[in-house]
Amino acid sequence: MEQQRVFYSKFLEFMEECGALLFGDFTLKSGRKSPYFINTGEYSLGSQLGRLSEFYAEMITRSINEGNAAKFDVLYGPAYKGISLAVTAAVALSRNVRNPMDVRVSYNRKEAKDHGDAKSILGYTPTKADKIAIIEDVTTAGTSIRETIALFEGLGIANPAENITSLYISVDRMERGTDSISATKQIERDYGIPVYSIATAHDIIDYLESHKKSDYAAKMREYLNEYGV
Repeated sequence: MEQQRVFYSKFLEFMEECGALLFGDFTLKSGRKSPYFINTGEYSLGSQLGRLSEFYAEMITRSINEGNAAKFDVLYGPAYKGISLAVTAAVALSRNVRNPMDVRVSYNRKEAKDHGDAKSILGYTPTKADKIAIIEDVTTAGTSIRETIALFEGLGIANPAENITSLYISVDRMERGTDSISATKQIERDYGIPVYSIATAHDIIDYLESHKKSDYAAKMREYLNEYGV
């Protein structure tokens, strides 16, 4: 438990240093007024992306070694933010000294091309024989999961949800989706895809309190009381 606390605390501190975790007053795409905002587009240095990939790789390795997640052959990153995450995390996984994993990388193209390589999938093209993990920054309504399943169906994978072993994200905001349960739980219920996160909204509150930022922690509690589960 303490090891996990140290892990997510280091990650949240890293996010804040990079400007990827902000506290204040923000209006989300959903229209909700949030006291915090996650913007993984702020990772712009190679060193930052390298460190981020190590956090993802550690989470992925732990989830598999602890028997919670199934092993996979392909790491898929939905465009756009998922592309760099899939590429860098795959590199970090292959370089893990204790438990190296050499997985294929796959990602999609949002815009269709009418010349050259017009494929919608770049990198490795998954088949129905593959086990696939999806990697993202955050998830709110499960939109990318639905889009990914539709895309895989177009590749001839008749039951994509059976091929998708897991979804890995950086932070679980633990907010209601379009139902009375959280967006991540809704994905697990509707598609049978387990979701794993490096940190959760509750971890952020714990992090704020340990860093003497009780005012922000109180605002996050109020927010989760209204929109959380």
